[in-house]
Amino acid sequence: MLKVAVLVSGGGTNLQALIDSIGNGSIKNAEIVRVISSKKGVRALERAEKAGIDAMVVARRDYDSAEAFDKALTAALKECGAELIVLAGYLSVLSPELVRNYENRIINIHPSLIPAFCGVGYYGLKVHEEALARGVKVTGATVHFVDEGCDSGPIILQKSVEVREDDTPETLQRRVMEEAEWKLLPEAVDLIAAGKVRVENRKTYIS
Repeated sequence: MLKVAVLVSGGGTNLQALIDSIGNGSIKNAEIVRVISSKKGVRALERAEKAGIDAMVVARRDYDSAEAFDKALTAALKECGAELIVLAGYLSVLSPELVRNYENRIINIHPSLIPAFCGVGYYGLKVHEEALARGVKVTGATVHFVDEGCDSGPIILQKSVEVREDDTPETLQRRVMEEAEWKLLPEAVDLIAAGKVRVENRKTYIS
């Protein structure tokens, strides 16, 4: 059984998609052993509590230095025995050391078809605002492994979503969540739990 830690910062809709997928058997051989939030009082923590999942807050602002924060986060991950870390709307930056320690064991969901609309500063509504400003006809979501760059790790899965003429950033964000994010992330976790994903030369292969 793959032990999964989910890192969150907000509403936790992708966390809920994982909880539901484990509950209905779409994700096999995996369990969420801990939810760690970078903020207090967020909806994601309520979702974890309702599902009976251990949850805690490790907030950067509570530590005097980036090193102290990183040490606390690493300790929280080790304590629960996390084998896979899922970033589900997590807005804090992971240290290079932590990323190296969990090489190809950290995944992230990004609301665009990487390499479009990704990198530093591209998160939340900003991604969808830029997609609409550029007039793209298709957008989507990407699940990728996390490396020391920003949205630059090996891609695992992608799914496209049509952009409609009357879309606003909010309606597009919602449809990308419903049609792509909430499907891709559970699928990726299930594939990893089944041992079907491998990385060679920064490229993923799915068996």
